[in-house]
Amino acid sequence: MPETPARRVVIAGASGLIGSALVDSLRGDGVEVTSLVRHAPNGAHEVQWLQDAAPLDPDVLAGADAVVCLNGASIGRFPWTPSYKSTLLWSRITPTRTLATAIRALGDDAPALINASATGYYGSQPGAVLTEQSPRGEGFLVDICVDWEREARAAGDRARVALLRTAPVVHERGVLKPLLLLTKLGVSGPIGRGTQVWPWITLDDEVRAIRHVIDSDLDGPVNLTGPTRATANDLGFALARRMNRPYVLRAPVWGVKLALGADATEALLTSDADVRPAVLEKSGFTFRHRTVEDAVASAVPARDAA
Repeated sequence: MPETPARRVVIAGASGLIGSALVDSLRGDGVEVTSLVRHAPNGAHEVQWLQDAAPLDPDVLAGADAVVCLNGASIGRFPWTPSYKSTLLWSRITPTRTLATAIRALGDDAPALINASATGYYGSQPGAVLTEQSPRGEGFLVDICVDWEREARAAGDRARVALLRTAPVVHERGVLKPLLLLTKLGVSGPIGRGTQVWPWITLDDEVRAIRHVIDSDLDGPVNLTGPTRATANDLGFALARRMNRPYVLRAPVWGVKLALGADATEALLTSDADVRPAVLEKSGFTFRHRTVEDAVASAVPARDAA
């Protein structure tokens, strides 16, 4: 697929794990980046937004090749209380709606909207191979993803809208964060059966995939997930081997639900979803990290592996 490198990109959510890495990658290649921020701007490259429900001036986005929206409170914060569930929803819907409204106002000059979503869209579907054509699942996180994507599509028919259904990122600040300490202490092990399939991706491939989507003509849902199937045990064993620690202490599902809540447990830890990056691979994207073992090795420095 032919690609035209972007010259200017607007990013919302630039301070997060993925956003900050994307900004560094783009600027490293000479791409102008404008960051939408909640705090007072620290220079001409930042624009304040989401203040007192005020709309975003469409002129902020005018002339950009793409707008990337990565906003969203962490789903890795537990427990999911009723208040935090509201935060999870608001932090995704409001920024996306604000950007879609501004983009729609630009008409024929609208930039592409590259909007975050998640592989959580598919819920738990044991035994199924899930591609972008697969149906939605059921559950709280699924409902958030469906509403999130609906708001992005409201950017209008004149704008290209791509929906990044991102897998948990294998990184010390991502999906590995709660596992690293347990593994270091030698108390890690299967969560429930441990055979549930977990989608995954490395930060490096995540950023490269987002840039691929920005520079191509891909639209609609795009699964950002590693190309090789992996179970929760595969990830846990790979981390334990990398750190030379045991992987034997099973965590019963009832205990995890008691500690984290049923919604979070079922959406993140016991969910079984074999999500494949069909659109990415068909478009010619190549992964640097093709297995979860490669992903863990790239994410855990050698000094931490001893």
